[in-house]
Amino acid sequence: MRREVERTFRRSRRSIDLLLGRDEPPVGLTPKDTIYARGTLRLYRYRPMVDEVYRVPIIFVMSLISKPYILDLVPGQSFVEYLLQQGFDVYMVDWGVPRPQDSAMQLEDYVLELMPRCVEEVQRITKEREHSFLGYCMGGLFGIMYGSAFPEAGLKNLVCVATPVDFASMGLLHRWADPRWFNVDRLVDAYGNVPAEAILLSLEMLRPLDRALGYVRLWDNLWDEAYVYNWRIRYKWVNDQIPFPGECYRQMTKELMWANRLVKGGLVLGGRRVDPRRLTCAVLNAMAEYDHIAPYDATRPLTSIVGSTDKQDLTVKGGHVSLIAGANAMLRLWPTVNQWLSLRSV
Repeated sequence: MRREVERTFRRSRRSIDLLLGRDEPPVGLTPKDTIYARGTLRLYRYRPMVDEVYRVPIIFVMSLISKPYILDLVPGQSFVEYLLQQGFDVYMVDWGVPRPQDSAMQLEDYVLELMPRCVEEVQRITKEREHSFLGYCMGGLFGIMYGSAFPEAGLKNLVCVATPVDFASMGLLHRWADPRWFNVDRLVDAYGNVPAEAILLSLEMLRPLDRALGYVRLWDNLWDEAYVYNWRIRYKWVNDQIPFPGECYRQMTKELMWANRLVKGGLVLGGRRVDPRRLTCAVLNAMAEYDHIAPYDATRPLTSIVGSTDKQDLTVKGGHVSLIAGANAMLRLWPTVNQWLSLRSV
């Protein structure tokens, strides 16, 4: 009885903190420097934590609709921090929050212009021609497109995490985007950038009970300080969505979701053929078995469409977020990526 009374007291106190947003856990704390900026884009270099580093630098590439701190949550739970401690020279491409004028941005702008510019800056600093990309979700798509468009540009290793390539296997998202009832032109013409609220709601509708069940589990564990802390940092990121640049959304809907051009072929960006078979660097494809955002069936064909001979699939039990962050990632994905990259970064 004493234990339950103490837990009830802790629940009451922490529920007030949550409702009022008090003591919000700070995120993205690993020390870094901005080495390049253009518009909303920021290219960060994280400060080394050990004296010796691997020769080949690694560049993290994020999705357009999510903030990059999922890769650098908090000390002790940061993928960036972990790789720095292993001796890697780590960089991050942060696309930033799009402005109204950024609604005209297309895949060409990101893949053919901004990514090469970031690579040039990394090459200038490191004096190394070769580099590795680690792309999360859409960031992995950008890595595939970049490597396919510039097969001789020095991309040595590509790690794709929760990266869908077969959009016919995107489940509910593919059904909802059916051109018979989804008018992407009308949406983009009306809004410019697709609102963050629309993106968040569409993802929540994939599993409409998840939020309610999450609150039930939170209340049941509200007495547990560690549980509440971990819930808050993940809840913060999941709900911290940003708008989707309109023209890029239109283009991805038509070229990838409808025409499925990465799998079927025929993707052209800025007059340049983007054929995954031209991608010959080492590829690691990390997938979550229970991912409802980038389903396993949509991510599994990745290694079959690239031209690489050094390629590996990694399937982890978990979901879209637990694959990259949290205890599941720390025990499974992070050590595998470290080992895989360490053999290919010397």
